[in-house]
Amino acid sequence: MKDQPIIKNTYLRNLLTKITLVACTVTLIVWAMPRDNSTNFKVEIGKPWRYADFTAPFDFPIYKSEKLVNKERDSLLREFEPYYNYHSTVENTQIRQLKQDYPDGIPGLPDGSTNLIAGLLHELYAQGILSTSDYNELHTDTSKTIRIVSGKKAVSTPVSKLYSTIGAYEKLIVSKPLAEYRAILVKCNLNDYILANLSYDKERSETSRDDLLSNIPLASGVAQRGQKIIDRGEIIDERAYNILESFFRESERRQNDDAKLSYIILGEILYVGLLVICFTIYLSLFRKDYFEKPRSVMMLYSLILLFAVTASLMVSHNVLHVYIIPFAMVPIFTRVFMDSRTAFMAHTTTVLICAAILQHPLEFIAVEEVAGLVAIFSLRELSSRSQLFWTAVLVTGATMLTNLSIDWIRHNDITSIDYSEFNYLLIDGLLLFCSYPLLYIMEKAFNFTSNITLIELSDMNKELLRRMSEVAPGTFQHSIQVGNLAAEIANKIGAKSQLVRTGALYHDIGKIQNPIFFTENQAGINPHEGKTYIESAQMLISHVTEGLKLAEKYNLPQVIREFIATHHGLGKTKYFYIKQKNEFPEEPVDDLLFTYPGPNPSTKEQAILMMADAVEAASRSLPDYTEQSIRELVSRIIDSQVEEGYFRDCPVTFRDIQYAKTVLIEKLKTIYHTRIAYPELNKNNTAKTAQ
Repeated sequence: MKDQPIIKNTYLRNLLTKITLVACTVTLIVWAMPRDNSTNFKVEIGKPWRYADFTAPFDFPIYKSEKLVNKERDSLLREFEPYYNYHSTVENTQIRQLKQDYPDGIPGLPDGSTNLIAGLLHELYAQGILSTSDYNELHTDTSKTIRIVSGKKAVSTPVSKLYSTIGAYEKLIVSKPLAEYRAILVKCNLNDYILANLSYDKERSETSRDDLLSNIPLASGVAQRGQKIIDRGEIIDERAYNILESFFRESERRQNDDAKLSYIILGEILYVGLLVICFTIYLSLFRKDYFEKPRSVMMLYSLILLFAVTASLMVSHNVLHVYIIPFAMVPIFTRVFMDSRTAFMAHTTTVLICAAILQHPLEFIAVEEVAGLVAIFSLRELSSRSQLFWTAVLVTGATMLTNLSIDWIRHNDITSIDYSEFNYLLIDGLLLFCSYPLLYIMEKAFNFTSNITLIELSDMNKELLRRMSEVAPGTFQHSIQVGNLAAEIANKIGAKSQLVRTGALYHDIGKIQNPIFFTENQAGINPHEGKTYIESAQMLISHVTEGLKLAEKYNLPQVIREFIATHHGLGKTKYFYIKQKNEFPEEPVDDLLFTYPGPNPSTKEQAILMMADAVEAASRSLPDYTEQSIRELVSRIIDSQVEEGYFRDCPVTFRDIQYAKTVLIEKLKTIYHTRIAYPELNKNNTAKTAQ
């Protein structure tokens, strides 16, 4: 009953971890996803349309080009009449000032000259006087008219009939009654009495101007939903360019709508969430061993997150082409450290997430899925560094062929195909060559061990293995034999053969500290004589703890250390344990003194090593090597291990165990086969032959 709350708490904690993991992954991916996918298009007049056939996803207006709108705008503005206010007080003030300055007339001019000049000024003011700057600006167009507002009336007047302040002054002094007195008038500074009586009415003019421009229709038609706009490979003319630009403009307008933006974000959360949840369910149901290891989960979700966010940022900022991202690294890393099925699921999840942010998702999915499958197939068994090189080559070739086949399907003219995408795929292939150095970084970052590392550790020139071959040659030969047997079993039941082979080479490494205490290294001298059974048992048990110390000293991977710790599990040194109980039946026996520290195996590979190690060691003591004796030995040892519960914590099945028995029996029969006894020649027959 006490265990139930603990189990419940563990379940809730695991469930909360899964929910948090999914939520964080979805949140980060959606945050990075672009809100405006239209920027992914590159459109140029006279260039071919490089993307999939494009049809209108919704109704949108076909906006006029900026050039056409400006042309219509300029045409209307030429007819536009700005408003100017007429100020009658200017005339009255200036004429009154003239008469005050010259009450007796202007010296040198006939009597009544002041009134004459006042009359001429009245005519000029009545015609209308503009400031010189306004006049020059308006006079560039000789047909230009303005609307002069006087009271409640607005009269259209050609600019050509108006005067500037300078023009009015010149008109005044060259007028017929005053022409002969010009020299005298120049000295009178009559321009002081000429000011602009027409002023620009900004508010009324701008209102009228805006009303006029608002009548310009910005759209020249409507593209209806489902209408084909342009085919892939078709040359973009001005009309198509206009329609595409109208679509981008309308898309941006729609996406700036807060209500519609919220729907976009909700859709992205739902889409990404479904994919990540499905991947999480897959791990929970079919790969519990990965899901229960934080390093495995971190690597898988980090890969999905890294590539999805990278693709989103590239699309958002319109940087290069998404094909240069080496998506095939996802299945490569996953396959190297885990298995093919998980590699395919992780890759598919990543590709489908990224496809949602692209304008041509089907081509992308096809190309990248082929890349992932080829990467997985080429890494069925990673046994050499060169495989990563050939994987990059094969993936690059496969992606190029896939892209080419899609182009051929969509075009009937090879010359219209845009081959620029192949450049990006080539760059993608070159980046895949970085898989090997990145593999080392992934190993260190997530504490994994790749097959390449295992192969390197299997090198007999490694210091530990070389030392064992010199100090404990019997143990060394035993380890090699166990490795061969275990690898055969692993191949039969679908376990990792390279891992178990390398683990077998190091599982007894602790024996090099005291090699003489182990039977395979003895040559007629038995150091156990004179020692108590407890002391002898402790010497045997110590090879596990000493092996772990050496593994730590030489920085062996954790997965290899686990083989050292589990190859005897929580078993006992039965020989000395039974001896102790038989010879001292009255004395209580502390079982812990005869028990290996363990733990029991937790993986298929560890279980395989335990079986192969026990059987190979016991087979050396058989008095005769017949099929029956070998079969009985193998069955007795492995059945005993099953009964004692060594395999309860690992995912090995009875079928796997039966296969293991079969492999061990067949291999031991081959190893210990008896030679045919050659007959001796009878001496009498020899004599007869000589005669």
